[in-house]
Amino acid sequence: MTHLIGDIGNTETKLCILNKSFKIVRRLKINTLKINNQYYLKKIIFSFVQNKFINKKALFSSVVPSVFFAIKKNLKKYFNIQCQELKQTNYSEIIKIKANKKQVGSDRIANAIGAYYRYKSDCIVLDFGTATTFDVINKGTYWGGIIAPGVNLSLNTLIKKADQIPSFTLKKINKVVGKNTISALRSGFYWGYAGLIENILQLIRKETNRNYKIILTGGFSSLFKNSIKSKVFIDKDITVKGLIELLKVKKIFD
Repeated sequence: MTHLIGDIGNTETKLCILNKSFKIVRRLKINTLKINNQYYLKKIIFSFVQNKFINKKALFSSVVPSVFFAIKKNLKKYFNIQCQELKQTNYSEIIKIKANKKQVGSDRIANAIGAYYRYKSDCIVLDFGTATTFDVINKGTYWGGIIAPGVNLSLNTLIKKADQIPSFTLKKINKVVGKNTISALRSGFYWGYAGLIENILQLIRKETNRNYKIILTGGFSSLFKNSIKSKVFIDKDITVKGLIELLKVKKIFD
């Protein structure tokens, strides 16, 4: 019997099928906006799920309730699979939350669980998603976090709002002072976010008086890994690993 898990983000949705040993055997990435198309959703769900002998209960993290509802409805209708969102489960068995539980996204809870159980250490998960988020895990407890504007969101907003700003791809630039518009933009975004990241990490260490393993996930992990003075670990599956740990808990669907 296999298991279905999913992570629904503002930009991207991931679906994974796990074998009975909780190893990922199949995965699918979808543009979240496309899921609003009922025909497209039905088509991808059929092609991904059909004939996979999946457990009749699936676990999701989600920050887009309408998309979770659409996926839940289709999986129930066509495969009789019951979907449960992480925050509806008994996750307190494996991680404590010292922040406002109602306001912590289920993806960030999954990140915290995945980081702590994978790295067995105090961790900061830095997630380059639609927002750039920092989540702090101390002694198996989710301590809280920071939400900053996402890199792509800021970049696209600037291009959209400023008539003379051209489209450009973000990459590392060695010199800070740009000699043309593109190099100036790349410098501002790369070194600006590098400074934001390093400053926030230092402030977290100072405020909590602890050292952490730094876990990077999301689209810009590789770009910014060398701008961080601490040793970092890139783990693009940290959210999925948190969901897997939850599945391993016996009473997860009680």
